[in-house]
Amino acid sequence: MTAASGALALGDTWLQCLSRWHKSGAPTSAPTSADIGTAQDILAGLVAQQWRDEAVLRSLGDPEPMPLAWRSTERLELADHPEIIAKGAVAFPGLDVHMADIAHNFRALRCRRLIILGGPGTGKTTLAVQLVLELLRTRQPEEPIPVLLSAARWNDRVHPQLQDWLAASLAEDYPALRAEGLGPDIPETLVARGEVLPVIDGLDELPEAARAAMLTALNRSMCETDQLILTCRTTQFAESVEEIGDVITAAAVIEPQPMSPAAATDYLRACLPPVPHPVWPEVLEALRTGAAPALSKVASTSLGLWLVRVTYIAPRVNPTPLLELGRGSAAELHDHLCDQLIPALVSTRPPAHGPALPFRPQHAWTSEQVSRWLTYLSRHLTLREDDPRDMAWWHLARHTSSGLVRVWAGIVIGVVVGLAFMQLTKRPDVGAGIGLLSALLVMIRTGSWFTESPGHADFQLRGRLSEVLRVLRNGLLVGVLGALVGGTGVLIASWLKHNRMPGLEVIGMGALDIGLLSFIWFVVVPGLIRWVERPTTAATARSPRSTWQADRKLTVVRIISGLVVGLMAGAIVLKAYLPMAIVGGLVLGLLVGLMLGSHHAWLAYSLTVPRLATKGMLPLRAMNFLDDAHRLGLLRAEGPYYQFRHIELQQHLARGQQVTPTKEEPRRPSPLT
Repeated sequence: MTAASGALALGDTWLQCLSRWHKSGAPTSAPTSADIGTAQDILAGLVAQQWRDEAVLRSLGDPEPMPLAWRSTERLELADHPEIIAKGAVAFPGLDVHMADIAHNFRALRCRRLIILGGPGTGKTTLAVQLVLELLRTRQPEEPIPVLLSAARWNDRVHPQLQDWLAASLAEDYPALRAEGLGPDIPETLVARGEVLPVIDGLDELPEAARAAMLTALNRSMCETDQLILTCRTTQFAESVEEIGDVITAAAVIEPQPMSPAAATDYLRACLPPVPHPVWPEVLEALRTGAAPALSKVASTSLGLWLVRVTYIAPRVNPTPLLELGRGSAAELHDHLCDQLIPALVSTRPPAHGPALPFRPQHAWTSEQVSRWLTYLSRHLTLREDDPRDMAWWHLARHTSSGLVRVWAGIVIGVVVGLAFMQLTKRPDVGAGIGLLSALLVMIRTGSWFTESPGHADFQLRGRLSEVLRVLRNGLLVGVLGALVGGTGVLIASWLKHNRMPGLEVIGMGALDIGLLSFIWFVVVPGLIRWVERPTTAATARSPRSTWQADRKLTVVRIISGLVVGLMAGAIVLKAYLPMAIVGGLVLGLLVGLMLGSHHAWLAYSLTVPRLATKGMLPLRAMNFLDDAHRLGLLRAEGPYYQFRHIELQQHLARGQQVTPTKEEPRRPSPLT
């Protein structure tokens, strides 16, 4: 299935290239003003519908946005000079203002560039979504259209300029802009004319080097009129600014302020149904007056306030524990809320049907499954001494016993290879010998797979042409040497067997066969495969899923290359026995394709996960589960790694204190910061 997908993808890529080449030869007309106006209306409508649906799902405005005050950062090293950011004072005083006021303050900035910082769970993404909707609601005809994009999607190696990435993202995310009636190159035209305001979310989810590169690329790409909104955790943004020695030019930087008990009380009261549980008035009064200090401390952040809402208001459960634990320690109350978090999120966020949505899972999981699997992963992280937060999919194999898996893999492959050669040669002893050797080879060679890091296939020639030429040159030398050896071997064999010199045609054919086989075996197998294979480092990886797919594609490339070489070798050596040549070549090529290379992380993962699934530690579709846990907001991505979004939840699960939640019908979905 994977090989078929790879072949189809390769064919599709060639068709696209041919299509682009064909279109490039024909003259194209520029989009008209009417086309651009229509495209603007279409894009604005699509973006508004997309994030309005998500806001409804997350109850971002139900009944109103969280009353969290945002003010200009006091860390002067993170922002540009005030006079460059705005005329007069920077317009984010930190008062409890409405979203309309924040949008007004944004429009008052000289270049309309805004950096939204904050710690975990402080509402950065929530503010970005609400600001997108408010800017669209009050948008004037001359203003650009805000489009929210994930920072993890921008690969500055592929798209060095921000504008190139924006155009590619518009074409991919909003295919309606490619309608023939709108004229050619509408996404590129909208971006080039400054009709798009990029809202880039989650810079902190990139690895450190990629974050710094993105900030540099942003400053390099933007001219005076280009606008920008960016979200990032404060610590990661400060590290990147220090690394590049510069800030985002003319960008205001804001951070959230602690929420007052009165504001938190008013927000929770507004979230309650008209006739709430009779204990709620007492809980709210204790929160407002400070009689429940632990509750006041937890509810002073958007994360804590969200935890209270999603675990008690949405499921309509008795809030007495809030009152009891609220008079104790904030840590105990926070731990209690973590007990109820996973069941509440799973019940209020059903799987999305149709196109993928960023905050909706794609598959159905029960809360018990999610809790059990995340508990295993949290304990799995404790085995890492270097970084107990980074969760890498290839580490699943590294920290799982592989001996039994390798033995079974060797037995299966040995039996298959042995039976194949037994049928071909009609010699059981030959089949058994080759099968045994294959099994031993697999058992020994696969030992390193479980500690290898992921890789990817890099076919880029720029800067590497000399490597290809060197491989081809060495291959030709080996091929010539093989031809000499082959021709000499035919000559000697004929003289010894027939006591006469063979004809030149026979010598030439023998030399050609051995020379060609030597060239193919040297160039394609060890040469070009090693040239194509490259390690996927944290600096180049964009997401856990992309590194998993890249290593899988590398495996497919190696297998296909091995199969091709095996078939060619079989055809050369066994010309007169076509079935034997085909089967023997395929078996040999498959073994070569699997064994070669230095990056077998996907293969090790594929051998490990089924074993973990049989023990109930992870699902068989582990990557799908990790992706969905990310969409639920339980995990976050940073380059090729997943992390628990909240370290408190990770520590809580690792201690094994998960309890059975109260199960009641949820009233409405809850917001997730």
